[in-house]
Amino acid sequence: MTIKNLLFALALILLSACAQNQHEEPEQAPFVWDNANVYFLLTDRFNNGDSANDVNFQRNAETGLLRGFMGGDFRGIINKINQGYFTDLGVNALWFSPVAEQIHGSVDESTGNTYAFHGYWAKDWTSVDPNWGTEQEFAELVEAAHAKGIRVVMDVVLNHTGPETPKDPSYGYDWVRTDPPCTYQSYESTVACTLVENLPDIKTESNEEVDLPDVLLEKWEKEGRLEQEMEELNAFFAETGYPRAPRFYIIKWLTDFVRKYGVDGYRIDTAKHVEESVWSELYKQASIAFEEWKTANPDKVLDDNAFYTVGEVYNYGASNGRMFDNGGVQVDYFDHGMHALINFELKNDANNDYESIFSKYSDILNKELKGKSILNYLASHDDSHPFDKTREKAYKAANVLLLCPGASQMYYGDEINRPLIVEGTVGDATLRSFMNWDDITANTIVNGIGAKDLLTHYQKLGRFRAANPSVGAGVHTQITAQPYVFKREYTQNGYSNKVVVGVDLPMGTKTVSVGDAFENGTMLKDYYSGKTGKVKDGEVTLQSDLDLMLLAVER
Repeated sequence: MTIKNLLFALALILLSACAQNQHEEPEQAPFVWDNANVYFLLTDRFNNGDSANDVNFQRNAETGLLRGFMGGDFRGIINKINQGYFTDLGVNALWFSPVAEQIHGSVDESTGNTYAFHGYWAKDWTSVDPNWGTEQEFAELVEAAHAKGIRVVMDVVLNHTGPETPKDPSYGYDWVRTDPPCTYQSYESTVACTLVENLPDIKTESNEEVDLPDVLLEKWEKEGRLEQEMEELNAFFAETGYPRAPRFYIIKWLTDFVRKYGVDGYRIDTAKHVEESVWSELYKQASIAFEEWKTANPDKVLDDNAFYTVGEVYNYGASNGRMFDNGGVQVDYFDHGMHALINFELKNDANNDYESIFSKYSDILNKELKGKSILNYLASHDDSHPFDKTREKAYKAANVLLLCPGASQMYYGDEINRPLIVEGTVGDATLRSFMNWDDITANTIVNGIGAKDLLTHYQKLGRFRAANPSVGAGVHTQITAQPYVFKREYTQNGYSNKVVVGVDLPMGTKTVSVGDAFENGTMLKDYYSGKTGKVKDGEVTLQSDLDLMLLAVER
């Protein structure tokens, strides 16, 4: 063989070896919304990154406990994104409270003065509230999240405006109704009604053309952007052919955030209080806006996932399957632009044993809801009966939430035992205290559990979930009951992922069956302890002083 031929043969061998090594490298896990690890926070309560924007519109009246603005803002969220706080938790989707400019005044209630710190009392859908920052900072937030592989879910309200106050005139009776109150005795009394007193209900059912409210015209004129807003509205209605009815104005304003900034999805507030056809209309326009953003920003596109929507249909549980009884009318919200619905059922199921929980949701998701999904939660901003309100079962809550089939939603502070009971508060305010950052440094002990220790537990579970789509989107199978070990398998579009998980295992040396999930000789890593072991006779033996095992092929 000549030198030339020898060199050519060696090159072929090297190329073959490189190709083989590349083939053996584990595939990068795709982002799957059905397996999303969503972190939900109230912007005002999370982190104050810019104290200069803490007070706007003279919102400085004395309020009831935890019913005023406290300083959290976009800059605070951006800082935590850049510091890797969410990445360390395995968070790959971020949902925060609505960003629209809120009413300027306060509402005098029996609980004391209340400002719109929570974001659900919109005054102007075309602006972000300055208490949280600027539109440029919102854009920066989305960019920062995307840079870390985190999708942004925007909370949207189409059902109502903010309450009337001396500073906040009504949109007018061609736009809103102020009665009757909802009685939930029929479809009509659930949808065409006001949720609470002085919360004007948008006439979302109307196709009658209406003029813009004076409150917006005067505001935009004062801000020097009336002409621009009118031009954009004219273009929208000319392109879509929609009548200038109230809902279509708001749909335009909401989808602007998708078109401009590449928001990845919506969380739909009060979904059952709006005609379901409206959600189809919103989804259609949001999807168009998302594709326009992708076309205009090809270098910023994260993947080819469609625009995501998750609906808050109050009291929907996964056991309802596709249909929900809304005042005597059976509604399939999944058929009206919803990929997922928030699951109000898990907080009760969480009291059961792991296998009954996991097998139940795997069955539902792979049968009745196949192709759709749920967003599980155990605590939220307006659920007065969360699982473990007293924070006595923090590890069980983490295990149930992050290992359960379906997407998961952490509520800010779940991971460090932020108190859900604050003495002296009334109603939902007790759920909405400021994030307890100092407890991490101090490793504050609550019911025998340190905040830092719990955070580490959430981080390990969250990262394992994010790296393995099978955890939330796969098929669940119990391997052994004692000790409790199960597998999850996910296959989609040529990608396959398997994991084996053991919970409440004995301390020290432990041997668990992997069933048929992994072949003998496969090297596995326990992503909880960091230990590795090889499958032998269908089992893996590891030594760790931990009672949880998260097994997957070592990457």
